[in-house]
Amino acid sequence: MKVIVFLANGFEEVEALTVVDYLRRMDIEAEMVSITNDRKVIGSHNIPVLADKTIEEIGDVDLYEGVVIPGGLPGATNLRGNSKVIEIVRSMHQNNKLTAAICAGPIVLEEAGIIEGRKVTSYPGFEDQLSGGIYQEEGVVRDGNIITARGPALAVYFAIKIVEYFLGEEKAKELQRNILLP
Repeated sequence: MKVIVFLANGFEEVEALTVVDYLRRMDIEAEMVSITNDRKVIGSHNIPVLADKTIEEIGDVDLYEGVVIPGGLPGATNLRGNSKVIEIVRSMHQNNKLTAAICAGPIVLEEAGIIEGRKVTSYPGFEDQLSGGIYQEEGVVRDGNIITARGPALAVYFAIKIVEYFLGEEKAKELQRNILLP
């Protein structure tokens, strides 16, 4: 099972890397994908990260079971402005695959036109950019194949919810025990 985790310059490091780490711990192949031709991507706190591949190297999108959009600025706006990212998010959603976003990341889901009438959350202040969705103020929100979360402190719970989506509640609880989350 493979999942795309998109990285754009200005991404929130905690949100992206927590998801990648926890999914890989549970044997879900989380591929970090740079949206530029450079695999080196600089996070919003100037931490350089080496992506596994670039967006041009993805190949067959049907081989993936989902996509994860981290927040951070200008990372989320860079992702929102990339037509290939939007196309992939739409394709994942249309094929009832995971479309997950955290912090400012849900603006990408809005741009893809997939949150209409769906429960979503985001970092406070982005509500007005998610007008198609039914906004919730919960930390992590799942509505079918869409999972959204509010921000960096919730990255652990966001990743656990993604594990639960793919592997079920027992595996999610196993991950919680393994990382010593009460």
